[in-house]
Amino acid sequence: MKNSLRKAKVILHVDMNSFFASVEQAYDSSLKGLPLAIAGNPQHRRGILVTCTYEARAFGVYTTMTVGEARRLCPDLVIIPPDFEKYRRASSQVFEILRSYTELVEPVSIDEAYMDITSIGGLTNAENIAKEIQQHLLDTLDLPCSIGIGPNKFLAKTASDMKKPLGITILRKRQMPEILWPKPVIHMHGVGKSTEKKLAELNIFTIGNLANADEITVKMKLGKNGVRLKERANGIDHREVDPEAANERKSVGSSTTLPTDETDLSACLKIFEWLAEKVAFRLERQKLAGTVIMIQIRTADWQNITRSKTVLNPLVKSEHIYKEAKSLFERHWDGEPIRLLGITISNVLPTEQLFEQLSIDNFEVHAKDEKIDGLISALNKELGTDMIKRGNQLD
Repeated sequence: MKNSLRKAKVILHVDMNSFFASVEQAYDSSLKGLPLAIAGNPQHRRGILVTCTYEARAFGVYTTMTVGEARRLCPDLVIIPPDFEKYRRASSQVFEILRSYTELVEPVSIDEAYMDITSIGGLTNAENIAKEIQQHLLDTLDLPCSIGIGPNKFLAKTASDMKKPLGITILRKRQMPEILWPKPVIHMHGVGKSTEKKLAELNIFTIGNLANADEITVKMKLGKNGVRLKERANGIDHREVDPEAANERKSVGSSTTLPTDETDLSACLKIFEWLAEKVAFRLERQKLAGTVIMIQIRTADWQNITRSKTVLNPLVKSEHIYKEAKSLFERHWDGEPIRLLGITISNVLPTEQLFEQLSIDNFEVHAKDEKIDGLISALNKELGTDMIKRGNQLD
């Protein structure tokens, strides 16, 4: 019995609540309790909401809604522009706290992570550990989170979505028929609109339908992903919590489905700016950079369009990613209404393995830079000072 207890996995999914807005409230306590949203351009009625507080959601406001729509629903909505550097710092502090409990932390995005707490008393002490982590984040950073507890990643992720904000939920495999099976299949993590449509063609409308469906039929329709989804509908997920998983990825990306069909260029570009920040954060956190950028456009009639470009110098900074994505989008978008936008950086390698490739155009510039740097170094050495600097290094 003791051996079986020791082997039983206990996974946490830590999901920060309204992360960007919560960070702003932690910096400015006067914002607490207010309906608050973060938007790309608060002065532009077509600007897109990046996130919003639960007080704002009570009025029907939600992420990706335009500023104009949000203000019609909630005239007192406080809207401030995003400060991604601030959010990156807060995220680093969050992950530092999580790793103080166990090294088995797998970041999923800027504001969520899986933790394997099996070896630190998980099975018998899981809820207490979750409460301690939640309170630690509140006391230290003033940031709320919800935590799901389960025997695998899928159940932990599902559990963390069940009670927000500041929820702690345990979801066991044996509870699947009662809690999850009656829900529409679209409510299942990993099922989007396209998959929902394909499953409907098999008369699969609920998670229970999927759990009890014929595996061969599902596989013929959805391939290996269909088999994985059927397993997860039965509470089965063999994925390990792997802190190094991010370093094994061949691509890093982010996408978002829009609540309404979008035809406004400036609104689409704001979304790309937001996506570029998210992708840049993930690349920076994983210490990766890539030389291929791809944008994804899904039209209102669910047609997928992808366009890509190979760049000379590896992409890692948000402004460079946004510049290339903007160029691709403006060149290839024909004005059709859009439901989804995405950015993916591929052909990625660890940043220490990459170097700037010198082209014919920039070779002379770099050669001159080397000569200037050498001259400055020699003068400082001769004078015994480091006061001589380039003009662009001075305040």
